Amino acid sequence: MVTQITRGIKISVMTAFEGTYFKNHKMHFAFSYHITIENHSKDSVQLMARHWEIFDALNEMETVDGEGVIGKKPVLKPGETHTYSSGCLLCSPHGSMKGHFEMINFTSTRSFKVIVPTFKLNAPFALN
Repeated sequence: MVTQITRGIKISVMTAFEGTYFKNHKMHFAFSYHITIENHSKDSVQLMARHWEIFDALNEMETVDGEGVIGKKPVLKPGETHTYSSGCLLCSPHGSMKGHFEMINFTSTRSFKVIVPTFKLNAPFALN
C-alpha cells in the first residue's frame, strides 16, 4: 500500500492483478486499485474531479481526466472516509499510475489538488 497526505487529506492505494484476457486479438492485463480518501483536516471537502497518468511498460503514457470518481463526487466532513475501487487495462504485465484529485474546501470555497502517489501495477507471475 502507498499513502500520501496533502493539506490534511490522506490517500491510500492498494492494487491487485485481476488476470489476463484477449481483446482485439491482443493480450491485456487487468488490474484493480482500491483508494481510500481520509479527511484529517478541520474543514469539509468535496472531490470534484480526477486526473490520472497511466504508464504501461509497452505503450506511451495515457492521461485520463473526468468528473468525480466512479460517478460520485463525495463530500467528506472532518474525520470521514470514502473508499472506492476501479481498474485499468495494460498491454504489459508492468505499469504504474499517479495523479491527483481536484477538491473544494467548503470553508474557504477554494479548490485545491490532492496528490495520489505513484502506485505500481505488476502481475506477480512477471516478477523476478
